[in-house]
Amino acid sequence: MSRRLATALAAGTFALLSVLGVGSPASAAVSTSQKLSVLSSWTQTSASSYNAWNAGRLNQAAWAAYGFDWSTDYCSSSPDNPLGFTFNLACYRHDFGYRNHKAMGIFSANKARLDSAFYEDLKRVCATYNSVVRPACTSLAWTYYQAVSIFGSVAAVSQADLDRAARMKADAERAAARRG
Repeated sequence: MSRRLATALAAGTFALLSVLGVGSPASAAVSTSQKLSVLSSWTQTSASSYNAWNAGRLNQAAWAAYGFDWSTDYCSSSPDNPLGFTFNLACYRHDFGYRNHKAMGIFSANKARLDSAFYEDLKRVCATYNSVVRPACTSLAWTYYQAVSIFGSVAAVSQADLDRAARMKADAERAAARRG
């Protein structure tokens, strides 16, 4: 079975189990390999991985035995929802990946994938916006990704980056209004 299919199946299984509340009894001992398996399945680039993580986030009690660090500062000191684009949950999952991989001592081997998963999450957010403002969203997504990829934090997003995207969004909205 391909790794991609195995990851998708594992993520789907974990999501289903967490939604049903039978993911893992809070009192059961969890092995390191079990924790690593769930952590890996929840931090892949796919939408199913994001959905499994989000189901776990919404039912953290079912995963208490895993000892995950669910803390977040969302998008650090950059806006969580720049120009109204909802990046906060993508930032939350990115924090989850960083914090838990660091705690397991496997961060450096996984950082590039965690950053790529963040970028894919941001692009999925942007895909939900209409085609008029989507270019501004994807420009910000790329900027946020570059910040974490290079600096390890979206705190590196500058006001100039936000201003550029705001101009793109406003120009696109004006052009659409003239056409419409």
